[in-house]
Amino acid sequence: MNIGSARQAAVNWVTSHGSQCPGYLGAYFSGSTVPLPDNAMLPPASDVDIVLVTQEVPSIKLGKFRYQNVLLEVTYLPWDLFDSVEKVLTNYHLAGSFRTNTIIADPYSRLYPIYQQVSQHYAQKSWVEKRCKNALHKIEAGLQSIDMTLPLYDRITALLFPAAITTHVLLTAALQNPTVRLRYLRVREVLAQYNQLPVYTELLQLLGCDQMTAEQVRQHLEQLEITFDTAADVSSTPFFFSSDITVSARPIVIEGSRELIESGNHLEAVFWIAATFARCHKILDADASPETKQSLAPAFQALINDLGIGTPEDYLNRAGQILNYLPALSKTADDIINAHPQIWS
Repeated sequence: MNIGSARQAAVNWVTSHGSQCPGYLGAYFSGSTVPLPDNAMLPPASDVDIVLVTQEVPSIKLGKFRYQNVLLEVTYLPWDLFDSVEKVLTNYHLAGSFRTNTIIADPYSRLYPIYQQVSQHYAQKSWVEKRCKNALHKIEAGLQSIDMTLPLYDRITALLFPAAITTHVLLTAALQNPTVRLRYLRVREVLAQYNQLPVYTELLQLLGCDQMTAEQVRQHLEQLEITFDTAADVSSTPFFFSSDITVSARPIVIEGSRELIESGNHLEAVFWIAATFARCHKILDADASPETKQSLAPAFQALINDLGIGTPEDYLNRAGQILNYLPALSKTADDIINAHPQIWS
């Protein structure tokens, strides 16, 4: 299916279903498909991201689901994130969606004025710098609030995501989409473009996978596949990420990761394999039998060990290393900003 047809399915869903949401104010496209032309093919390991702007956000994320043969992912965001242009321009996750006109529906004429202003100032240096600081702050806030009393899967999540936001700092500096699953692949491309590839090795070291072989990553994916299918089968307790661990979402995680490995990008697959492993174990802890949890725990621990964070001491040391790296990361972002031909003062 091409992108244009997939977008039309998304528009149809918003018109028929999304617009009926209580407090609905409008909708727009987000994510990695935004810059793609209508005649491009939708990759099998991709979904179409829709953001519904509402007065209040429902307690459970709708997430991923199939509609008219397209995998959609719907996120609800509250209007108070958008009630000033400055808020949007400063938020590194929001601003990119208003760089171009991604609006699906704007029944109350609230989103289009935001697009008009953000698109004019998106590449202005001061706003790019503020968005980079926004991403840096998320790393600091995440690592400084780590709770070692949490279950293992939550502790791993609490470390992995701040570690991986390091890529978002640099993608933001380069005016690139802060993508989720493919963030390491995209930041490698950016760093190559700006002759900063040694920085990429440093980012992989912070994640803990710089020395992993393709065979190691392949084995971890095989174990994740077993864990994923089990978690998807037993899942009943709702979590905000529940729709990511379903039969419908399986191609994105499993086949998408396998595609990266087989194309020579095994290191770029590690983050999402590890993040999904942790999410699966949160589901298993809530919904699986003790025997099932016990049988699947060693594979998760093996990945954690390979990432070099298998003990509490290693874990805390890694958190400290990431925090200590932030000044160097900020300097790299500044270098990219200063060299970027589209960023203006």
